[in-house]
Amino acid sequence: MGKESSDEEAFNKLMDAILTASRVNDGNDPIAEWEKHMKNLANHNRILNDYNFKSLHFQNSLGTNLSIELVEGHIWGGGGELAQNGVYFAPNIPTEETFTMPHKNGVNGRVYSTKPLNYQGKLIEDFFLEFKDGKVVDYDAKKEKDTLKSLLELDEGSSRLGEVALISFDSPISNTNILFYNTLFDENASCHLALGNAYTMNIKDGNSLSDEELAAKGYNKSMAHEDFMFGSADMEIVGTTHDGKKVQIFSKGNFVF
Repeated sequence: MGKESSDEEAFNKLMDAILTASRVNDGNDPIAEWEKHMKNLANHNRILNDYNFKSLHFQNSLGTNLSIELVEGHIWGGGGELAQNGVYFAPNIPTEETFTMPHKNGVNGRVYSTKPLNYQGKLIEDFFLEFKDGKVVDYDAKKEKDTLKSLLELDEGSSRLGEVALISFDSPISNTNILFYNTLFDENASCHLALGNAYTMNIKDGNSLSDEELAAKGYNKSMAHEDFMFGSADMEIVGTTHDGKKVQIFSKGNFVF
């Protein structure tokens, strides 16, 4: 009886956490909350796409000091999408991200993880990656370094980035302070990067380009696509436009717009 009670209690706590992360609470209107949230994410996408940044620079007190060049013609996505039947919907709940495509050869500097990476059932903890010209050239982890090594050596593209996603530190899923061991939840708790394959939706005409044309534009191809979290409460992000203008995107862990 005791075990059954504890299992039921754990299940109820998990459900409460899932609902909270999904913006469903006692006394609120979830539909109205999601309509507002989708508008906010769409606004982030619009502003970022209008700036058409050449590169992003990330820095925090953990030691992250990372520059990411974006592919030419990149598209910021995330939030709601229009289905083929014309219905606007949220494909992921919860979702907090706006994301785009890094140039596979344009990542330089060091990034420190802020949450464990669950890869093949093992937790890689407290790790850093050092990039040069897009490729990981140095790394370490306090736990499961060999597992991280196996990911980085899976194929040529698994040691390069296929996605960069921006997420405000102050969000419902982040504020639960729970590791769900499920990427579709955990990736939405923090700014994250993905080692491995990029998404063709994140570049203009990407779904109609050949593999050769995509590669020429900086698209990264891999069997892997593994998100890891590196956002923090003190993350600063500055974008550089193609004419050299510097624009603050994040201050103290959150979007400034």
